[in-house]
Amino acid sequence: MQLGSFLGIIALVLSLGVTAFWFTLARRLALPNDRTGFVLLWLVSVGVGVIALIEGTNFIGGIPPVVAISISSLLIFTVYVSPQTVESSYIIKVGDFIPPFQATDDKNQIFDSISLRGHLVLIKFFRAHW
Repeated sequence: MQLGSFLGIIALVLSLGVTAFWFTLARRLALPNDRTGFVLLWLVSVGVGVIALIEGTNFIGGIPPVVAISISSLLIFTVYVSPQTVESSYIIKVGDFIPPFQATDDKNQIFDSISLRGHLVLIKFFRAHW
C-alpha cells in the first residue's frame, strides 16, 4: 500500500470519527460552546488528506483523502458561519414571560403569542446546530 493511500485512510477515519461524535452531541443538544477542538481535529484531517494526495496514491486510494477533505472542510465552514451565540438579554428562563411574537402555523394562519395569556403553556424552541 502506498503511503498516500494509508494517510488518506487515516484522514478519512479521523474525519468520520470526529463528525460522528459531533452529530452524537448535536442529537443530545450537548454541543460545547467552545468548538475549537472539533475545528482543530477537522483541520488535522484536511492536512493529512492533503499530505496523502501530495505523497501520491492510485485512483482508488485517492478517494478517502478527497472525502475526508470534503467532509472536514464543509463542517469547518458550517461551524464558522453559525457561531450560535445568544446575548444574555435575550435568554428566556423557566418561569419568565415570553416576549410577544407572531409566527405562521401549520395551516398558514398567523399565530400571535398574546392569545396564550392566561393559559399554562410549554413552548420548546429548537435551535439547530449547523
